[in-house]
Amino acid sequence: MRSKLFVPASRTELFAKALSGAADALSFDLEDAVEEGQKPRARKALQEFLQSQACASTDKTIIVRVNAWNTRHVRDDVQAILGPRLDVINLPMVEDPQQVIELCDWLQVLEAERGLQRPVGVLVNIESPRGLRLAASMACAHQRVTGLQIGYGDLFGPMGADPTDHEFSQWVRMQVRVAAAEAGVAAYDGAFTNVRDLEGFERSALAAARLGFTGKSCIHPTQIEPANRCFLPSVQAVAHARRVVEAAQRQLEAGVGAFTVDGQLIDGPLIDRARELVARADRYSSKV
Repeated sequence: MRSKLFVPASRTELFAKALSGAADALSFDLEDAVEEGQKPRARKALQEFLQSQACASTDKTIIVRVNAWNTRHVRDDVQAILGPRLDVINLPMVEDPQQVIELCDWLQVLEAERGLQRPVGVLVNIESPRGLRLAASMACAHQRVTGLQIGYGDLFGPMGADPTDHEFSQWVRMQVRVAAAEAGVAAYDGAFTNVRDLEGFERSALAAARLGFTGKSCIHPTQIEPANRCFLPSVQAVAHARRVVEAAQRQLEAGVGAFTVDGQLIDGPLIDRARELVARADRYSSKV
């Protein structure tokens, strides 16, 4: 998911437009974007949309950000949205791996009760100092965890830190990226809130992409195209990776475990990386 477009669940007029856009994933929000008194109505509207033919026929990844695990809303949220078309539940404000485990164990029970064959993934938000410190534990908490996602506003705000500060943001990204790598899951960069500053958005996206992040949250449709572009491997990188994959097939068959391509020493980890990069490029080639 190079681009994940946030869609407030209370703004039903945006649902069809979001489906027709270029975002790889749609992240419907039942948490911060929905006022307290509107949550039941938004939850019902989203439930109906997830059961609609329009949603069933899209190839986009469908994510729902539910309310935090310690709120009175989260169980109603999950009960309403869990179904065949839901791909990922985004759990916000996570500060304890046990919260992840409890949600995942409950999902297993609900899926069995509803006869759902495909398990729903869980995307864990890292948006507090404690959450950042325990990021690796939460990434490794359960096999359903598909990734970690940074929430800059909630993380930086209470500290009085500037979310546009490059050095601090990059330090946070490195912590989250290493935590995700320990679990073998994806890392997703948080939102860039100045929707008029597309150059700033692109700089932010490229900074994350250089660290191996998979994608970035988008809060406005104008951010989708630069996100898709920044998180797509470059033509040069893909060409090199294809040469590595081709050489690896020949060399490994000949019993050679280390060899050079384009003057670079290649062995097991770099071969795996090249294969992943080629697969990723092929996956998105039809969308470019």
